[in-house]
Amino acid sequence: MAPAQSGRVINAMSVDVEDYFQVSAFERTVSRDAWDSFERRVDTNTRRLLDIFDEYAVRSTFFTLGWVGERHPALVREIVARGHELASHGYAHRLVYDQTPEAFRDDVRRAKHVLEDAGAVEVVGYRAPSFSITDRSLWALDVLAEEGYRYDASIFPVRHDRYGIPDAPRHPHLLHRTAATLLEVPGSTVRLGSTNIPVAGGGYFRILPYAWTRWGIARLNRTEEMPAVFYLHPWEIDPEQPRLPAGWLSRFRHYRNLDVTERRLRALLTDFSFAPVATVLGSRIPEPARQQVPAGVPLH
Repeated sequence: MAPAQSGRVINAMSVDVEDYFQVSAFERTVSRDAWDSFERRVDTNTRRLLDIFDEYAVRSTFFTLGWVGERHPALVREIVARGHELASHGYAHRLVYDQTPEAFRDDVRRAKHVLEDAGAVEVVGYRAPSFSITDRSLWALDVLAEEGYRYDASIFPVRHDRYGIPDAPRHPHLLHRTAATLLEVPGSTVRLGSTNIPVAGGGYFRILPYAWTRWGIARLNRTEEMPAVFYLHPWEIDPEQPRLPAGWLSRFRHYRNLDVTERRLRALLTDFSFAPVATVLGSRIPEPARQQVPAGVPLH
């Protein structure tokens, strides 16, 4: 169970720091070689989130792309200076299951180096682009442990066309890997019948009514006495971002309700308590190279 303040469960707030043209939905139409030619909005949008968090005295985990950190080191420094946790979103926003283990290792090692150099802090957390650690890329967990990461937030226990391991544990749990013990921090769901329904943020937060997110997090907090792990992206508070070509489903998922996200975020920060992932999990994050309990043992 997460620590409580005034009787409230403290939930984990997180931001996946990437720009609008870097999302997986646009991979087929936006070449990585062309990224530098696009208008960058990630700096302004991320600083807007930092200001909002300051208004509500909330601190967050910022899972930041190494590509962004390399080009905006001052932003990385500001994230740290304003009291937030700096974590890795990989370097080039490549889906994990589309990479070889060697390429993935290069990507997460490069991202960790860039972010630690810019932020002058240790980076221990990782979240894969589009939650792309699935049944066919579980080898990535060993690579993360070997590269010095101590927790992963990449496995979503849902069914989805791009990601998900539906039968994965729903709450933070320890994974005993070859190199070290790794804490897995899944995307949040509620269990309805035999199905896990996502309440973790992102597109679910924008597309579905706010009442759904509020109900789901309240259920996790009150009924299961567990913290929610919430996430969003800087581009989700930017309704003026350029429109890019993609299929209708990708356009719907990306552009739907961008104009309401900030208002909903403010309601969320009023309705619930939040802190960075590392603060919520505290001593449950394994020490470096510390072997603990067998895989899948829950923390509650």
